[in-house]
Amino acid sequence: MKEQLETILEQVYLGNTVEQYFLFIGIMLCGFLFKEILSKLLTSILFRVMVKRFSSEVTMQEFRRLLVVPLEALTFLVFLYIAFDRLNYPPELGLPAKDELGLKRVLQRIYSIFLIFSLTWVVMRLVDFVGMIFSKRAARTQSKLDDQLVPFFVDFIKVIVVIIGFFVMLGTVFKVNVAGLVAGLGVGGLAIAFAAKESLENLLASFTIFLDHPFVVGDLVQVGEVQGTIEKIGFRSTRIRTMEKSYVTLPNKHMIDKPLDNLTLRTFRRVKFDIMLTYNTTSAQIKSIVRDIQHFIDHYPRTNQDGRVRFMNLGAHSKDVMVLYFIDTIDWDEYVNIKEEINYKIVEIVEQHGAAFAFPTQTVIMQKED
Repeated sequence: MKEQLETILEQVYLGNTVEQYFLFIGIMLCGFLFKEILSKLLTSILFRVMVKRFSSEVTMQEFRRLLVVPLEALTFLVFLYIAFDRLNYPPELGLPAKDELGLKRVLQRIYSIFLIFSLTWVVMRLVDFVGMIFSKRAARTQSKLDDQLVPFFVDFIKVIVVIIGFFVMLGTVFKVNVAGLVAGLGVGGLAIAFAAKESLENLLASFTIFLDHPFVVGDLVQVGEVQGTIEKIGFRSTRIRTMEKSYVTLPNKHMIDKPLDNLTLRTFRRVKFDIMLTYNTTSAQIKSIVRDIQHFIDHYPRTNQDGRVRFMNLGAHSKDVMVLYFIDTIDWDEYVNIKEEINYKIVEIVEQHGAAFAFPTQTVIMQKED
C-alpha cells in the first residue's frame, strides 16, 4: 500500500509530480483558511510591541479593525508565493526564463505589483492609526486648530506613502531608473503642474485656511448656498455636515474664493418677521400690542436691547407690525426653543388685546344690473 502511494505521488504530469500538486493545493488551502487568524495574530503582536507601551488612547479592537484586511491580503500573497514555488513550469510549453520577456516574467511582475500594493496599504493603515491617536489627544485640548491639523497631515503623509510606493514599483518591477526619472521631471514638471492646476490650487488654499483661520473644525459656516458644520479640513477639500444632515464636500479653493459667513463667530442670532393684523384692528389696539411686545423683548433674559417692534406697513390684506430682535446664542436647538417661547408670548399679547391675525382675502362686490 505504501509503495503504491509513493508510486502515485511520484507520477509526473506537466513537469510536476502529484506530490508537488498536493503541496500546492495544501498550501493554498492553508493560506485561504488561516489568513484571517494569522492577520489577527500579527496585529496582536504589533499592538503589544509598537503601540501599547507608547499610547493608551486606542484599543486593540480599533487597531485590529484597521489592519486585519490589508494584513490578510499580504498573508495570502505570501502563501501564494510559497505555493507556486513548489511547482515547475511545464517544459513542454517551452516558456522563456524569468530574466527573458515572457509569461514567467509577466507573472512575476504582476505578483510584485500586488505585493507592493499590499505593503503600501498596510503602511497607509498604520498612518491612519497614528492619526487616530493624535486625533484623540487633540480632542482633549481646548484649541480646535490641532483638530484640523491632524487629518490634514494624515492625508499629506498618505500621499507621500503612495508616491514612494509608486516609485518603488517603477524601480523594482519595471527596472526604471528612478533617480534619472526624478531628475528629468524638472522639464516635465511644468506640464504636470498645468495638468494638476486644480489640485495645486486646492493645496495652496488649504495652507491659506490654516494660516488665516477663517474657520476651524466645529464651526457653523455658510458658503454660497451651503450651510453646515465643518467636520474635516483635508488635503484637497473641506467636508461640511449640513442642517439636513447631508455630507457636502467642497474644494478648498471654493472655501476661500467665495464669500464665507462664519456663523459661529456671531454673538447673536437675528430674528425678523411681520405680524399681520386684520384691518378691523384699531389704532389703540396696535399701539398697545407694539408696546407690550417691545417691553417683553427688552426684558427677556436671552435677548439684547436692540430689538425693535414697529407698525411698519399697511398691506393689501393686513396692518403689518415688524418684530426684530436678537437672541444671544449660536446653538441651533437653543435658538429654536427661545424663538418658540417668544412666539407664544406674542400670540398671547395679540389675543389679550382682542386683535386677530389676518390672512389673504378678497372682497367681491356684485352689482345687479337694471
